[in-house]
Amino acid sequence: SVLSSGINAEYGGAGAIGCELLKNFSMMGVGHGKGMLTVTDMDTIERSNLNRQFLFRSWDVTKLKSDTAARAAKEMNPDLHITSHQNRVGPETEKIYTDAFFADLDGVANALDNVDARSYMDRRCVYYKLPLLESGTLGTKGNIQVVLPHITESYSSSQDPPEKTIPMCTLKNFPNAIEHTIQWARDQFEGLFTKGPENTQKFIAEPKFLEKQKSPGALLAILEGLKKDLGAEKPTEFADCVRWARLLFEANFNNMIAQLLYNFPPDQRTSSGALFWSGPKRCPNVITFDPENEEHLNFIVAAANLRAFNYSIAQTRDRDVIKEALSKVSVPDFVPRSGVKIAVTEAEAESQNDSYDDSGKSGVILENLYSQMDNFITLSIQVADFEKDDDSNFHMDFVTACSNVRASCYRIAPANRHKTKLIAGKIIPAIATTTAVVAGLVSLEMYKMIAGLDDVEKYKNAFLNLALPLFTFSEPICAPKNKYYEVEWTLWDRFEVMGDITLQELLDKFQKEHELEISMLSQGVSMLYAFFMPPAKKKERGAMKITEIVEQVTKKKIPPHKKALVLEICCNDTEGEDVDTPYINYLLP
Repeated sequence: SVLSSGINAEYGGAGAIGCELLKNFSMMGVGHGKGMLTVTDMDTIERSNLNRQFLFRSWDVTKLKSDTAARAAKEMNPDLHITSHQNRVGPETEKIYTDAFFADLDGVANALDNVDARSYMDRRCVYYKLPLLESGTLGTKGNIQVVLPHITESYSSSQDPPEKTIPMCTLKNFPNAIEHTIQWARDQFEGLFTKGPENTQKFIAEPKFLEKQKSPGALLAILEGLKKDLGAEKPTEFADCVRWARLLFEANFNNMIAQLLYNFPPDQRTSSGALFWSGPKRCPNVITFDPENEEHLNFIVAAANLRAFNYSIAQTRDRDVIKEALSKVSVPDFVPRSGVKIAVTEAEAESQNDSYDDSGKSGVILENLYSQMDNFITLSIQVADFEKDDDSNFHMDFVTACSNVRASCYRIAPANRHKTKLIAGKIIPAIATTTAVVAGLVSLEMYKMIAGLDDVEKYKNAFLNLALPLFTFSEPICAPKNKYYEVEWTLWDRFEVMGDITLQELLDKFQKEHELEISMLSQGVSMLYAFFMPPAKKKERGAMKITEIVEQVTKKKIPPHKKALVLEICCNDTEGEDVDTPYINYLLP
């Protein structure tokens, strides 16, 4: 086999495409001899995976996908050398997938299920100049992209058109389909249990993070959230979490609806004489809480337990305990107010988002929070990142109950947990046939890569739709060429600079060797140098080592596993004109 001499490859994901790729690669000889195949996937096997992920069996349910898939591939081919990991690929695992790890690889095959992870791996492959085989499926549709160092564009060079979104006013006030209430419930989860605690966590650790908020409206919204979460609504025991959940139910399904009906009564007519509540607009009804209603209680149980998780308070699933706590909650009467504006169109919704009335509130809230900082230090705040596949974490319990109670407000047919999970997770079930075709096409391109073919015409990107059926093949698009002076470069090029030198030495080096004047220099989101800086600061930083500036600006030590820094630059030519240039790969000593 052309592959048997020893190929080191990594592929991310041991799901539908991942299982097919692993089966193919083991049969082809990838990872034989001195080679090694590395697979990473943090998920566990669910029963629903068994109809399309054929390396798994019923007795593997709840086991780790990566370990089980690696074991199954090894049984197919005992000569296979394979290592399984359970890590998410991203900036947080760069201390595991270091420069040394990528230096040992001959290529990467992606079998990932989200754009962020794909884009991240694409950037890593471009940085380390590794070939990448990118693939994906969506029901009967499938695609394959070949990325070759110094030859083709990368995965991130082009983008899919944006997904259609539900208008904001429909989500907030006028839902008419279960998809609308599920998305609203997901947004509720994100705001209450992810973004809110995340802001609280950041504020306690680094109060100055608020200074990074450029929008006054966004700053005020964060401060009002902090005021509630660290003030009157801060729980100290589980009963407080139950009370909070009960008041949240009242606010969402009683008060909000009552205000909407006050603004737009059921017999309201438009300026043209037509009924306001007609067509896609469903007239809602106020929901009265009933502890004996299973969906109502499901909402309280999930919301209270998630709130308890956020504040590291012991949770409970005992419904009798929760009902007992509910009986002690006093719910204030709600009286609709006049003058409350409710957006009817998307334009009005956007206008309301853009407008805000601070009236000095931000300063008052901030001063009050700073005065109590000593009380916050001991708090242990946890963030709930939405995970649809864990049945014990209350995430899907909350989204399902929240969506269904809202659906009952608008007389929309509810959805069971399974349907809610598919819609909330934006899941289109994988089809085994599509997966097999895509994995087969990836394997063909793998043969070409290992053979060392550098003629782009020999490779094929592919798009297919088995429902039509449609198969289209095209040559990978060559990397676009940029130019400064007579020097041509692509996304695969960079300036290699050996550190550790001072900022002034770097500026002089570019002026002398490349006839380029660096006007701005940044690392990540941190600005290290700019031509408009005060002269005193420019002089001070000019004498500092680059690493010293990075640590001073970011307020973080450079991790020991970092062997290089990526420095973005803006440059002028000898005539003072802006020119596009590659980035600097600043090699640490």
